[in-house]
Amino acid sequence: MEDLLGFLHYPRKEAVKEYPKQRIRHWREYEQVMSDGQALRQAIRCMDCATPSCHCYCPVYNLIPEWNALVTDADWRLAFEQLDSTNNFPEFTGRICAAPCEAACTLSLDSAAVTIRSIELAVIERAWEENWVRPRRSTRRLFKQVAIIGSGPAGLACAQQLVRTGYQVTVYEKADRIGGLLRYGIPDFRLEKRVLDRRLAQLEAEGVVFRSGAHAGVNLDIDALRRAGHALVLACGSELPRDIGVPGRELRGIHFALDYLIQQNRRVAGGRVHSEDAIDACGKDVVVIGGGETGSDCVGTAIRQGARQVVQVQYHERPPPRADVLQYWPEPAPEWREGDHDREGCRHIWGFDTLAFEGHHGDVVGLVLQRLQWMPRSDGSWQKQALTGQDLHLPVQLVLLAMGYAHPVHDGLIGQLGLGLDERGNVAASDDDYRTSVPGVFACGDVRRGQSLVVWAIREGRQCARAVDTWLSGGSDLPRE
Repeated sequence: MEDLLGFLHYPRKEAVKEYPKQRIRHWREYEQVMSDGQALRQAIRCMDCATPSCHCYCPVYNLIPEWNALVTDADWRLAFEQLDSTNNFPEFTGRICAAPCEAACTLSLDSAAVTIRSIELAVIERAWEENWVRPRRSTRRLFKQVAIIGSGPAGLACAQQLVRTGYQVTVYEKADRIGGLLRYGIPDFRLEKRVLDRRLAQLEAEGVVFRSGAHAGVNLDIDALRRAGHALVLACGSELPRDIGVPGRELRGIHFALDYLIQQNRRVAGGRVHSEDAIDACGKDVVVIGGGETGSDCVGTAIRQGARQVVQVQYHERPPPRADVLQYWPEPAPEWREGDHDREGCRHIWGFDTLAFEGHHGDVVGLVLQRLQWMPRSDGSWQKQALTGQDLHLPVQLVLLAMGYAHPVHDGLIGQLGLGLDERGNVAASDDDYRTSVPGVFACGDVRRGQSLVVWAIREGRQCARAVDTWLSGGSDLPRE
């Protein structure tokens, strides 16, 4: 079904999403998987570029033009095999990836990019339906133990690569259930936990051993763990949230984003939350400070909890609706597009910084914002300046701080191991060999590179597995990319 001019014949058409007024009444995923026919028509739009930037800008180097071509030929099985060769968990990235590959798509220069993420999801979901995704147990057994701390995407990817090589792999997770960020950090309306559970079942069938409720450095003795094993991998994320030091920060009703999201994810999973600890947006004026994916997840969660209004505050100016793509390509152009939660009722305030919180009887009741002006420096960077006399006051009963994460928590595990840190406070380890300053200890994912995308965590987990294999066995057949 080759059509070299398919990008002219078919416009970009994204996967169907449930109407906003309907989807805010539940916690299920609201974006549908593309039908076979729609995925085929969207894949035909791929230009099969001689030098595909989409492939280069995908952190796991997905073979995007290749599996697009296979989808157009309805060869779903081979498309899945191509996808599976580079990405351990395409059902995760197909749902929650920021898709830097689409920004790098050549079509984005003059038209609209190929719907790469949605096609990827269609391929992997077809594979699950057809029972092509099966456990792959190693044909050899290496009597060497590898312990992995953290069961997020980096830890899981590393575990799967190593167990398929023949190592004895145990993954330790401090939470009560396995999955890390995927389990408790991402709302079900973006990633239903049944999707995670079926993949975890595959990993267990392949031989990965999971230990939940095991907090390294607290109730899990690190020295004993190192003595019992041959290598230790840290994939425990970057969990120290950035705070805000302004008057009123101590007031009740101001919470870090992840605390809020974890609690709601536990509710959705059927867990109980004590009333005195509950963080609930129902009937409240909610302000989310921060504009990244975590902030967006807080917005969607607050809307579904029944907030009276939700406002998202960002300190930079609103991007233009259209930018010169050529100036930025293959990096994403800074353009403003209405998001899913905007359609659900979120309001944005751009170019303001937090000046103070106002309280009444110890509870937050107001937010004072200060207008900013961004001025260019001589080196090309930007500097923010406050504009006096342009303060803004907002009523608020719940504030969610979603300004990202500074670095991993140093107390406990990292401090006990005496690991070297880089200038940003992350665990120091080269992406050549992922070795830390302590022999036999490796680090990958956010704990090493800092807060990043799920797809980067998968890449780092894969590469770290190769580094561990090389260190333990003197060489590795695992892919570098």
